[in-house]
Amino acid sequence: MAIQINQVGYYPKGKKTAVFTAGTAYELCETGTDQVAWKGTLADRGLDAASGDQVRIADFTDFDREGSYYFKSDAGEVSCHFEIRRELYRDLKKEVLKAFYYQRCGCGLSARYAGEFAHACCHTAPAAELEHPEVKKDVSGGWHDAGDYGRYTTAAATALAHMLYAYLFFPQEWEEPVDIPESGNGVADLLNECRYELEWLFKMQKEDGSVYHKVTSFNHANFVMPEEDKRDLYLFPVSTVATADFAAVMALSARVFEKIDASFAGRALQAAQKAWEWSEHHPDFLFVSNPKGCNTGEYDDTCDTDERAWAAAELLLATGDQAYAQPLAKYLAGVSELTVFGWSEMAGFVGLAVLSDTKQILPEETGKRFLHEFEAKCADYEQLADACGYEVALGEDEYTWGSNMTVAMRAMLFAVTDMRKGEEKYRNRILSQMDYLLGKNAAGYSYVTGYGEHAFSHPHNRPTVAMGDKKVMKGFVSGGANSHPCDEKAEWLILPDTPPMKCYLDIWECYSLNEITIYWNSPLVFLTAYLEHTQE
Repeated sequence: MAIQINQVGYYPKGKKTAVFTAGTAYELCETGTDQVAWKGTLADRGLDAASGDQVRIADFTDFDREGSYYFKSDAGEVSCHFEIRRELYRDLKKEVLKAFYYQRCGCGLSARYAGEFAHACCHTAPAAELEHPEVKKDVSGGWHDAGDYGRYTTAAATALAHMLYAYLFFPQEWEEPVDIPESGNGVADLLNECRYELEWLFKMQKEDGSVYHKVTSFNHANFVMPEEDKRDLYLFPVSTVATADFAAVMALSARVFEKIDASFAGRALQAAQKAWEWSEHHPDFLFVSNPKGCNTGEYDDTCDTDERAWAAAELLLATGDQAYAQPLAKYLAGVSELTVFGWSEMAGFVGLAVLSDTKQILPEETGKRFLHEFEAKCADYEQLADACGYEVALGEDEYTWGSNMTVAMRAMLFAVTDMRKGEEKYRNRILSQMDYLLGKNAAGYSYVTGYGEHAFSHPHNRPTVAMGDKKVMKGFVSGGANSHPCDEKAEWLILPDTPPMKCYLDIWECYSLNEITIYWNSPLVFLTAYLEHTQE
């Protein structure tokens, strides 16, 4: 396609641009009547390195009439249809959350809530400790992490953090039910879904306070439905990153649930403190790699200082106990990257803790440091976006596995900085990153299933593949373009000189391009809530 747009649409107020690769002028036409509602001249941006496209920009920011539209160029090209409207991401916000329900493990998904994607109960057999197989434990529940059936503590903590902070900052955005079994119980469905994962995390903690790194089979399951996966499950050894992540997210949960379910909040805080105590008695980094022959996700890390800092910050906020202030300062002093909200580099979550600190419990200098770092990094990302014809905050060498997560997390950074600074430029940057994810990219795909006329629809996801010709569940986020693919199909099909933004295929075998995972969805939970909350 020669016209790339946000295939979902645009808010009436705020920046609105589309990318054309041919022509000099454009018309914005009404869907149905084909009447011209707006027209203009394309601004030539020149050759864009990341896409290899000769980019021309249509800026229609000043057009704010709600409706359904499409573009035509004087080169004869026609775009997908899209909308301009308020509450633009209301449905998307619900669907990216509902996607977590489809990932539930340890239970059946009923047709009442899952429709044609219903399946029987799965993965309820006890798991054996990998190093002591005679020790078995019930760790049923939680979410399947990605296109596989593994469940990983650090990945879980990351996704939960994005979602729980989204509730802390924008609680009113979660009043509408999303149609899951718990809907209507008086608790926001965002928290209902988080609690399903948290109940599983409780099971991953050992008596001494430490936390297992993951529970998986020794090798990934075949492409079968989850209830058909009968492989033995193993609990992989505890790690200091998993234990610190557990402490942090449980303390955060205690804060979130304090006025909703005091008993649950107390249980979460007690578990967090127990994990913290174990961590402090085990100051050396601990992580055990997969044994030979095991191919499930490692979620390997090389440092736990950022995880420990996040745990200290959240425990300080949850308890008000200044005994956590000194460890917080100590661990933060050892962290250089403070602006990432991922499963490996997690210190950015301390910044979210600072932002949620309404009682001013955290040290003032900590807040100042994070605001400075957030602003400085946003300036870097603004330069990246300005250098790209598609206005995405990625460097040419950053189209790697999960590049869409990088885009979404940088949009989160713009969002949290905007929450402190209140400058329109930050919101416009977020809109541009959402535009990229939803279709304004050189691959021409909306990277969210079910959203857009040309949305990706063949994710690397075992249930989807096993169901064959059924439609894919809505609301899942693809990993995105990857100029260094490592799966056989993508390596074969993508030519070596392909521009990085075009290194994408909607083929389920291409797991290094097209897998889904919980922590690629969770940033969009945060971002859609932010945008709906701040729309004019």
